[in-house]
Amino acid sequence: HEQGGPPGWDASFSQLDDAVEDQWTYQAVSAVALGHSLIRSYPEVDADRIGVTGISWGGYMTSIVAGVDDRFKLAVPVYGCGFLGENSVWLPAFEKLGPDKASLWLQQWDPSEYLSNAKMPMLWVNGTNDFAYPMDSWKKSYQLPKGERALCLRIRMPHGHGAAGENPEEIHVFANSILRAGNPLPKITAHGSEGDKAWAVFESTVPVAKAELCFTRKAGRWQDREWESIPAEIDSLTSKVTATIPTDAAVFYLNVFDDRDCAVSTPHDER
Repeated sequence: HEQGGPPGWDASFSQLDDAVEDQWTYQAVSAVALGHSLIRSYPEVDADRIGVTGISWGGYMTSIVAGVDDRFKLAVPVYGCGFLGENSVWLPAFEKLGPDKASLWLQQWDPSEYLSNAKMPMLWVNGTNDFAYPMDSWKKSYQLPKGERALCLRIRMPHGHGAAGENPEEIHVFANSILRAGNPLPKITAHGSEGDKAWAVFESTVPVAKAELCFTRKAGRWQDREWESIPAEIDSLTSKVTATIPTDAAVFYLNVFDDRDCAVSTPHDER
């Protein structure tokens, strides 16, 4: 494509009158798949041990690629997700597009159109107050794929490239566990709440160091809610964590931390 392709990211909102193959998302997903094919051809690359990850718009892209290129052995979207037309930082942009073009963009390029095809293990990484990809759209997105899933939801995780999005140890541990037979992240096998108690059952090949209940008492925009955490109790005999839910908690979830300070999260519940 001339000059390496059309302008990227939200510039794609203005490309809907172009041929589909000339729009940025089409070009970007194609580039990932072609790049994947290229590196698989290298003799020094083990084609059975390749994963994909991306940050922000790269997480958005990873969410699409996971449902398009099933050769990847794992996928890790950081922040990015689908259902952007239901809730995201781009709601004003969709409103400006008008209902017809917004619907067309979402039908063509929202990750929710592709995620149900994803079958590889996926780790979803996000923060409670992410400005772009809020928790409601994030949850709907990670519920679509059919493969194994792990969540890492940290309170107020900063949004950014570089250290913010690249350094979470959970990403490295998850990838190494699948591609290099490393010790995996703890796995939450069941979770729920009964009365004022939240609970989760876990499996772990490494020691679990602590657990916490994360909660917000606030309603309104996900980006603006104040989050708190309190310690949760760990029963090492039953591999179960429990915590008392504050009476005025509007949303809550549990985090389990291993001795590498890696966190795995339950899906959030609303009351």
